[in-house]
Amino acid sequence: TQEIFFLSIGFIGQGIFASRFIVQWIYSEKKGVSSIPLIFWYLSIFGGIGLLTYAIFRKDPVIIIGQLFGIFIYLRNLILIYKNKK
Repeated sequence: TQEIFFLSIGFIGQGIFASRFIVQWIYSEKKGVSSIPLIFWYLSIFGGIGLLTYAIFRKDPVIIIGQLFGIFIYLRNLILIYKNKK
């Protein structure tokens, strides 16, 4: 059903979003300093999109606003990273 479809999107989005912390932790441990890898921002965006999709389906304005704001920040960080690499 539609409910199960969007529930699945929400769980997948949450899983992707949460995985970014594990990735960042492993990356920092390998480097020996606290650091954020590029993949962190991609996981943030894709996880945020999954959560935003679920929030829109649920008509939850709190999560919708939070995810929209977050996705904008994650995208901006990627723009700044790629801008500085040029």
